[in-house]
Amino acid sequence: MPYIQPTVVDTPKAEPDQAGNDASETIPNARPVPSPYTPNEHWHQHTLKILSRPRTQRRPPNVAVVRFVEAPRIESRFGRRGLDRVLEQIAWLLRTELSDQERVTVDEHGALILTLRGAPEWQVRGRLAGLSTRLARLPVRLGYEHLKVTPVIGWADAADRPVSMDPHILRARAAEAAELAIGQVDLIPRKWTDQSKPQKKRSTGPLRTTLQSLATVLIGIVAPFLGMVLLYGQGVDPGTVAYLLVTGSLVTTAAIIWVENLFALEPERPPAEPATPEPAASAIIPAYLPNEAATIVDTLRAFLDQKYDGPLQVILAYNTPHPMPVERELRALAVSDPRLVVLKVAHSTSKAQNVNAALEVVTGEFVGVFDADHHPARDAFSRAWRWLSHGADVVQGHCLIRNGGASWVARMVAVEFESIYAVNHPGRAKLHGFGLFGGSNGFWRTQVLHETRMHGEMLTEDIDSSIRVLLSGRTVVNDPALLSRELAPATISALWKQRLRWAQGWFQVSRRHLFTSLRSKELTLRNKLGLTFLLGWREIYPWLAIQMIPVIAFIAWRDGGVFHLDWLVPTFVLCTLYTLSSGPSQVLFAWRLAAPDVRAHPKWFWSYLVVSTVFYTEFKNHIARVAQIKELCGERKWAITPREAAGNKEVGA
Repeated sequence: MPYIQPTVVDTPKAEPDQAGNDASETIPNARPVPSPYTPNEHWHQHTLKILSRPRTQRRPPNVAVVRFVEAPRIESRFGRRGLDRVLEQIAWLLRTELSDQERVTVDEHGALILTLRGAPEWQVRGRLAGLSTRLARLPVRLGYEHLKVTPVIGWADAADRPVSMDPHILRARAAEAAELAIGQVDLIPRKWTDQSKPQKKRSTGPLRTTLQSLATVLIGIVAPFLGMVLLYGQGVDPGTVAYLLVTGSLVTTAAIIWVENLFALEPERPPAEPATPEPAASAIIPAYLPNEAATIVDTLRAFLDQKYDGPLQVILAYNTPHPMPVERELRALAVSDPRLVVLKVAHSTSKAQNVNAALEVVTGEFVGVFDADHHPARDAFSRAWRWLSHGADVVQGHCLIRNGGASWVARMVAVEFESIYAVNHPGRAKLHGFGLFGGSNGFWRTQVLHETRMHGEMLTEDIDSSIRVLLSGRTVVNDPALLSRELAPATISALWKQRLRWAQGWFQVSRRHLFTSLRSKELTLRNKLGLTFLLGWREIYPWLAIQMIPVIAFIAWRDGGVFHLDWLVPTFVLCTLYTLSSGPSQVLFAWRLAAPDVRAHPKWFWSYLVVSTVFYTEFKNHIARVAQIKELCGERKWAITPREAAGNKEVGA
């Protein structure tokens, strides 16, 4: 069951009780109480009885296995008796969740086995997901300590009877699914599936992407034009209405951008002093070593150089397909500095798995999550605590590009990041009343991150976790002065791969959370309007942005050619100028609010203005359209952003 082996893990000893007995031997409140469990043999008989009912009577039952990541550590520290006490407390909670016809028992490996009534798959999945979240929040008392538990749940149904009429088969299948869940540690229940059935693979590659790009042209330009032509042939002239709708959409978007820009001029500031002294803090740095081997040692040294008055733990949670020479250097660094924990996460294939695994060894009251190329400002943890100590649950800082001198692409991204982190994020946070965790340079209360986790099936697990934490009623704030420096992609190919993943990930989040957000009781009307723009309008806009092409083409076709159009209609001219003003205005505000490192290069902003006007804005819109087609086709591939040592190409060099 254990799947992570930290190089340095500080495990405190159990506290003795007042009589001097060790807590592993003496568990308080150990008076006899009724057992919350159904005996194993009774559980088997009860489940077999339900399985034997005719299929026509009701849906077949489900069997779930609930395991806990911390079980081996609890047993090694407190003994089997201590683990049994933990399981009893959890079983009592489960009993309140079960009906009279449902049962819970415990197996010899410290797992809880549930027999659940038959229900549609979506209901079972939702019920177990809610149960998993509640168990993650459950304060478990053992001896004189309060422990956190991380449930991993697998389940199986009896839909393929009579094969699954044996309760032991269902139990084994659920246990197999739980094993898969252990590798993710993301609080998502896994349903057993027949892994022996061949999985259909979807082809990927440049040819497929080229065809998808052509499909965006057909869908976004050719189809609307032909549709208007067909309507005109039926006696309906859609030209004026289509023009007004497209123009209104573009003007509305430009207006919202202007409002966000203005709100960004006065962002929220952290309290001047923390409410309480600086507590123990942790940093989690997930890494894929073949990609980040050249930068990871410098990154760790930057974290160990933090100016923080409280205890600071730095956790490198990494995965690698094969041993690498840098691992010896990392282990030596961990030995020389006890604040560093080097954690190799076996079988990990994602950043989310690495973060979730690192949570099992976190000792800090709050956690900073960083990508492996980040160098945070020396006061980053102290500044973040000023927010968290006054009630914030998550704080997102400003990610600053430090290799702007590497290429024209890196310089472009450096200015773009100032537009995002110095203008868009703080302006949106003040306008709509919520911030977003951007995947790096974000600080979480440890308990909130423990309950939220990262979901590895999401291409942008950061945005997904942001929306889920907002839906749980938590507070996410944005601080543009909380700086951390990172590396930008240096080539257009690397940028394409990165932004394609980002765009598809945003679309995934929109599909999953938009309508849930609109129904949420935790969000205000102001929040919901902001999320509608963020998750809804931003997915529609890339298609709207190119609609002026088929509309003008149709009007020109209708009126006998382009030269017959009156381009100087006041409404057209004013709307066009106002819409086009949003781009330069963002560059101006980005320069005005940029971090000094980037603001010192005004030529970068002029270059970005030109490149974004003639190329980059439509480049990103095109990526968003292709990403939506990929998502709808079920094509999901994690593209790793290449990292290189910045060398002497850092900002200001």
